[in-house]
Amino acid sequence: MSVFDGRVFGSLFVTLFVIMDPPGTIPIFLALTSGRAARVQRRMAWQAAAVALGVITCFGLFGQQILDYLHVSIPALQVSGGILLLLIALDLLTGKIEEPTQTKDVNVALVPLGTPLLAGPGAIVAVILAVQKADRVAQYAAVWTAIVAMHVVLWLTMRYSLTVIRIIKDGGVVLITRLSGLLLSAIAVQLVANGVFAFIASYR
Repeated sequence: MSVFDGRVFGSLFVTLFVIMDPPGTIPIFLALTSGRAARVQRRMAWQAAAVALGVITCFGLFGQQILDYLHVSIPALQVSGGILLLLIALDLLTGKIEEPTQTKDVNVALVPLGTPLLAGPGAIVAVILAVQKADRVAQYAAVWTAIVAMHVVLWLTMRYSLTVIRIIKDGGVVLITRLSGLLLSAIAVQLVANGVFAFIASYR
């Protein structure tokens, strides 16, 4: 009996990668941490990743209880999450996402980097649905491994953002962001379609 489901891991990791868009966080991270010492930037990188992981973990563990308390069904979550992801994808494709500016006296590693930029509604929906679909130990292990691995990637991306930006240049970041928007739009449409069909099936 397998103790790890590679298919589930790959599926969720790719989905979170597209939604959380590590390359796209590079210019935002640099803008929010500009003027800080390199040591401070490195600390803010792991703080932002840790905050995002904490938020995602909470929703992964207690997402169903939250939905039950609010009387929200999984199909409703799928449709609303899909629509939200589609709007985000359109912003990625058209380059209309605005870069937030620094807020005085607020640790930007917590807000807005940790949440809502990294641990945003799209990632939360994806994690809740992935946990809901897991029905074996191997799948649960794959889900949580994918979540942790994604946040390690986010931390490494921000941690070495200065090096990465020198390698892929601004044009590379824009290209990857556009491709992420294309993939995210497809994921969003699939999510909406699954939710609609689930609604129809529930009323038969």
